[in-house]
Amino acid sequence: MTPLYAKRVPVTPLRQNCTILSNDAGRAVVVDPGGDVDDILQELGDMSVEAILLTHGHLDHAGGAAPLKRALEKRQNQSVPVVGPDRRDEFLLQSITQQAAAFGLTDMENVMPDRFVEGGEVLHFLGQDLHVAHIPGHTPGHVVFMDHDNRRVLAGDTLFRGTVGRTDFAYGDSRALIDGIRTHLLSLPDDTVVLCGHGMPTTIGEERRANPFLIS
Repeated sequence: MTPLYAKRVPVTPLRQNCTILSNDAGRAVVVDPGGDVDDILQELGDMSVEAILLTHGHLDHAGGAAPLKRALEKRQNQSVPVVGPDRRDEFLLQSITQQAAAFGLTDMENVMPDRFVEGGEVLHFLGQDLHVAHIPGHTPGHVVFMDHDNRRVLAGDTLFRGTVGRTDFAYGDSRALIDGIRTHLLSLPDDTVVLCGHGMPTTIGEERRANPFLIS
């Protein structure tokens, strides 16, 4: 097993948790860089970034992906692909500047991933497999990235400590969200750490035991 380390970097006025996954070789991936790109670059230091991963298309998760990609490619002098989410979130990725304007934010950009992902596929970064699960409901194309070897899941805005993601959008689907969490996340071991899109981490066991949205 290749040990991976996770660093939480809250970004944007919405305090979204950008996550930097890294290994002992000084390589990293950046998950959900919503904004505050200079802060993310500072946290990265001299690490070499293999990719930028997106769980879904909301501005606070993807608004900094395009400028971060440009900055990293200039610094590393090589391509840094943006990977994910599922293609069904393309309409959100192409409306980030519009989303941002509603919050009075002007430093976020639309982004077109180098490739979308699909549930069931396995990505290979940092010498480690990251399994993709499609869990719609918060957005149509929301995905999570599961690092089984390190008992960790990057959940985006699906599952939180004591609650679940919002579904009160025109494209939201609460039943699909709960079904997806039950199928793909609650099937994981109890000690799996859930890195949430906002707030503090939790574990699968704690949410199975006490999350009021998931208790049968």
